[in-house]
Amino acid sequence: MPAYAFEALDALGHTRKGQVEADSAKSARSLLRAQTLVPLRVEPLQAEAARASGLAARRVRFARRVFSAAQLTIWTRQLAGLVSAGLPLERALASLGEEAEDPAQGRLVGTLRAEVNGGSTFAKALGQHPREFSAIYIAVIGAGEQSGHLGLVLERLADDLEERMALRARLIGAALYPLIVTLVAIAIVIFLVTYVVPQVATVFAGSHRTLPWLTRAMLGLSSAVRSHGGLALLLLGGCALALRYLLTQSTFRQAFDAAWLELPLLGRLARGYNAARFANTLAMLTAAGVPILKALLAAAGTLNNQAMRADAMEAIVLVREGTPLAAALGRKKRFPGLLAMFARLGEQTGQLPLMLGRAAQQLSTEVQRRALHLATLLEPLLIVSMGAVVMLIVLAVLLPIIQLNQWVR
Repeated sequence: MPAYAFEALDALGHTRKGQVEADSAKSARSLLRAQTLVPLRVEPLQAEAARASGLAARRVRFARRVFSAAQLTIWTRQLAGLVSAGLPLERALASLGEEAEDPAQGRLVGTLRAEVNGGSTFAKALGQHPREFSAIYIAVIGAGEQSGHLGLVLERLADDLEERMALRARLIGAALYPLIVTLVAIAIVIFLVTYVVPQVATVFAGSHRTLPWLTRAMLGLSSAVRSHGGLALLLLGGCALALRYLLTQSTFRQAFDAAWLELPLLGRLARGYNAARFANTLAMLTAAGVPILKALLAAAGTLNNQAMRADAMEAIVLVREGTPLAAALGRKKRFPGLLAMFARLGEQTGQLPLMLGRAAQQLSTEVQRRALHLATLLEPLLIVSMGAVVMLIVLAVLLPIIQLNQWVR
């Protein structure tokens, strides 16, 4: 039964808003009047959502999404539990909509429920909200509906979302400490150079003595930072904006990403991270019954590195022409050899989804290990570097004092 959004006045003259299920807008108004409400506005829930999104589009173009990554994972897990327990999809959505703590989430789930009630498939309903649900998410749901195993597919989808969140959290955690140390070091150095070092020039200005070369160098650096620091920041900002613009150009972005993969440590991390996402998505889609070409195309869309995405698209062409998946991936050297090896085992044993999942797990573990190893190396290097820079600045301040003591003697 279709759902309608309404705005009405109660007996005390207060405005009330909500949703009501009825066969038509006229029936919805009758139901409201039966509840001693005076209907002011009654319209289909889809139209209400479209009207609200249209009014807010200009003002909240960059507003936060209704579902964060963690909230989407929890919501998917809850929906999977209800569907697996035998609850019809419409009732499961109704339960989640009623329990939603965020009104925006409740409205979104209510819209999905109304579209499903109207005869739309769940995947098609999700497709009306591309900002909230990715193409891969929708493709997996569609495959689950077609195969009749929606609950199982939702469980796998929730597992995949949790694994991605865990990998992302570990990578961010590994990079957080070095980043904080770097920012603190930069702040301390700028303070010393722009405030402490100039005091040396003030103290020894009337001594008419030649200052040590290190002090003179620091004074020159301090003068340059104070005089041209703002210009340097503007130039850095301009370079950052120019790079951001160039990265929107496909040719430059692909060349940049290809060069990034050649970096000694970061390149291997990027290659492993992208390959793990690719393998995990491909395993999930093939296990859900998605045709291999469609699954490859969707998995290629998860690759952030454009050079690896171009290789994946070329591999899709090879597979379409009859080349085995393992051979197609093996020809692309940017993909780790481990992925092609597990794909070959999966094709030989007829357990391609299982082997791709194992490949994704091993690649993910290797990425975490390398990230932690890199962070372990960076931490002492940053501390030593910061100590060396501070020591040079302190020496630049102390050398004139030591020299002055020698003159006095």
